[in-house]
Amino acid sequence: MSPQTDWILRWFHIMAGIMWIGLLYYFNFVNVAAVKEATAAGAAAPISKYVVPRALLFFRWGAVVTWIFGAALLGGYPAPNGMNGFVAAFGLQGTMAPIGIGAWLGTIMLLNVWTFIWRNQKKILGFVPATDEEKAKARRVAFLASRVNTMLSIPMLFFMATGPTSMSQFIYH
Repeated sequence: MSPQTDWILRWFHIMAGIMWIGLLYYFNFVNVAAVKEATAAGAAAPISKYVVPRALLFFRWGAVVTWIFGAALLGGYPAPNGMNGFVAAFGLQGTMAPIGIGAWLGTIMLLNVWTFIWRNQKKILGFVPATDEEKAKARRVAFLASRVNTMLSIPMLFFMATGPTSMSQFIYH
């Protein structure tokens, strides 16, 4: 991979990651408490109607774009034994293992976004029909999946921030 391609892919990966993880932190540290207070004051409807759907749109697609650009970056890295960097990273092989751990954590988080968080948020927000009991269960599942992603983001960000630096040593030095 040329330095220019690496730089462009890295830039988009980081920008999309900021969008994704920034919104993850917003939902977990700001939105949950704000909706609780707004509900108690009888004013939660504007948040649920106008803010949350838009934030969820950028959240879920930020996750996809982050993963795609991360995968493209990995695919451009040389790996031991002439293996493709993407395959070596996800196989946790040799020097690619650290960034592979971050890639696996990011993949799990992406799957959580689309499988648990978004699927349940559609019920909560009324995008798909659901009973009050189904909405209560959906709230709990979405909440727990979001908290899991928040916890996984800590080591994932560590490997994202440190892995590419070490990978560039193989390319440019």
